[in-house]
Amino acid sequence: MPITIASIMNLMGPDMMVILLIVLLLFGAKKLPELARGMGRAVKEFGAARDEVERELSQSGPNGVAPSKLPETKNELPSAR
Repeated sequence: MPITIASIMNLMGPDMMVILLIVLLLFGAKKLPELARGMGRAVKEFGAARDEVERELSQSGPNGVAPSKLPETKNELPSAR
């Protein structure tokens, strides 16, 4: 069963119908296709950005984390006198 936004937010049946009705009343029937195109573009751009980040992480190192450049410190204990 695929995970969708509706299943994550536990919106099924009547809840989703009420939300869709409110969206229809707010934006009107003529604006809905334009709204859907905008949402489609946003999802496409998000996917492209996610793929780019994943590609950069895979190129950064074997364990997915770039090696850190921390200065070496000496761990000297004070001598007991």
